[in-house]
Amino acid sequence: MRGFTNLLFNQKFLWLQILVALTLGVCIGLALSPKGAALLGQQDAEQVAQWVALPGKLFLALIQMVVIPLVMSSIILGIAGNQDTQFLRKVGVRIFPYFVVTTIISVTIGVLVVSLFNPGFYVDSQLLTNLGVSTSLVSSEPATTMSIPERVAAMIPANFTQSTLDKDMFAVVMYAGFIGVALTTLVVKQKLLLLDLTQAVQSLSLKVVNWAMHLAPFAVFGLLCDITIRIGIDALIGVSAYVGTVIVGLVILLLVYLSLVCLIGRINPWSFIKSIKDAQLLAFSTSSSAAVMPLSMQIAEQKLQVQKPIVQFIVPLGATINMDGTALYQVIAALFLTQVFGVTLTDSQIVMLMLTTVGASIGSPSMPGVGIVILASVLASFGIPPSGIALILGVDRILDMCRTTLNVTGDLTACVVMSRWLNKHIEISNSSANSPV
Repeated sequence: MRGFTNLLFNQKFLWLQILVALTLGVCIGLALSPKGAALLGQQDAEQVAQWVALPGKLFLALIQMVVIPLVMSSIILGIAGNQDTQFLRKVGVRIFPYFVVTTIISVTIGVLVVSLFNPGFYVDSQLLTNLGVSTSLVSSEPATTMSIPERVAAMIPANFTQSTLDKDMFAVVMYAGFIGVALTTLVVKQKLLLLDLTQAVQSLSLKVVNWAMHLAPFAVFGLLCDITIRIGIDALIGVSAYVGTVIVGLVILLLVYLSLVCLIGRINPWSFIKSIKDAQLLAFSTSSSAAVMPLSMQIAEQKLQVQKPIVQFIVPLGATINMDGTALYQVIAALFLTQVFGVTLTDSQIVMLMLTTVGASIGSPSMPGVGIVILASVLASFGIPPSGIALILGVDRILDMCRTTLNVTGDLTACVVMSRWLNKHIEISNSSANSPV
């Protein structure tokens, strides 16, 4: 018994702790939920849900407190901390096209899966009535969209303080990228001083993250118990075809990742899954790529044997712009609602929807629940009633957990692929640096 207890509280078995917490959270949540075993009334259940969610909220708050300095310091060190000045160019010309291609693949999978299963045709009209969703196609005016030149100009963070307050992680990444590139041009004395300061910021951020990780199993239990108490199983049954379609799409995307790991990274897919299971379980439980980012960096470097400069550059960047799971979910949700409301999209409109989804997913905040906010803007652009969000809102947190898991898996896949592509270059650089003058 003592051995089992030590196993549960050993940080080396974080995946087991999270798995146990996840299972207990769902079971106890269903027992307490008014829509489950109903051991508590509606009001009492809501009070209990708030308290059990407290460790999870504390965990996320601790991570969010240091996520901006951690992202900035990691990207700056990834760019300027490498002695090879050609590293940035070699990584950049590969990673950005890679992210775009995998995102396009993900939305294509979403379109094909929806076309195959047609989940919108299985929704009972009574469910729409119960949720107060209007089937009228009269919707609000389409959201004002910026022109392409305006979008390009907006990529530069003119007010970094405001970007920080808005938690605009794409702006933070851009800002850190500019600083990192500028650092490479400074004289050695100035560069080393600023790099030491940046290293100290990263070390302090990781120390806070390490404290937060001790709360992870309790956070997982609290968050899962809270959401299960609130939604029960009724919401899942009503839109089960939609939930199943999204999950099938995400499984196909996972198979694409495993194929890339096997064919390009030359790593056994099963070994890859075993190595990253801690990050996947934490992502599933917290629904936040940012919360998992420190653990992802540790796994990529220690278990996947990816070089530190690649990890420091790709993981923070991927947590901001590599949102394949989110993109797949958004295109499925949008097409699902077009089927529910009888909106017919032409082939050109579907292509435009795919491109809009790709653009909307890039740079989206890596925090829980942000996918549904982005979806609202995508729906408005195509005349789909925003009230339809109420239909999928009940199961959004469950799907958010699933798509975040794929987002994190995609970041670690990118690390493996880039490591393979850049391995020869880095080995040559290191041998040149270590050769006697």
